Amino acid sequence: MSEQVYAIAIDGPSGAGKSTLAKEIAAERGILYVDTGALYRTIGCYVFQQGIDPKDEQAVINILPEVHVDMIYSEDGLQHMLLNGKDVTTEIRLPEISMYASAVSAIPAVREHLLEVQRTLARSHSVIMDGRDIGTVVLPDADVKIYLTASVEKRAERRWKELAERGTPKPYEEVLQEMEARDWADTHREIAPLREAEDAVRVDTSDIDFAASKAALLDVIERSLGER
Repeated sequence: MSEQVYAIAIDGPSGAGKSTLAKEIAAERGILYVDTGALYRTIGCYVFQQGIDPKDEQAVINILPEVHVDMIYSEDGLQHMLLNGKDVTTEIRLPEISMYASAVSAIPAVREHLLEVQRTLARSHSVIMDGRDIGTVVLPDADVKIYLTASVEKRAERRWKELAERGTPKPYEEVLQEMEARDWADTHREIAPLREAEDAVRVDTSDIDFAASKAALLDVIERSLGER
């Protein structure tokens, strides 16, 4: 395979396993993993901390100059998010921050604020990025595009187990309702809604485990890069 820089875009709904799989694949291939959703979650986290309504576009725009977002990698290769110098990697995964992230990501100024950061990374490194609009907006010319999905019930079940393991349990029905609300918000926002790119390969993980999901994604990646 060529040593030239290449980009892999993975899009899909919340809870589909994008980040976990992308991290594993990045480590295996020795490329940079960029969790773009974490960028929006970090801004959403700051909006939450300031007690601002995330749907108040002007209020969010007003605080953007105060937000300094950094993406760093620890020795084990994992991505950590810093908000004004403080590590908020754990905080940004709380369910309430998910809704804030979805709301602020619908604001054009926020997307513009983060867009060039993402594209600069892809120009200078081989990357795998996951999010909602990577293959459609951020990297429309990505070498590999994958739409990773699963049923909302299966995604809610996975998130429910994840929250329990983190020590922040919630009833399954509540997690399911939040997942459905997030899906609706992501697919109905005016700016860059979640949708499947026309040239993306769809991978549904509803009925397969992590190992099989990873194998399916690697197969798509290797075939796509081999056809360049």
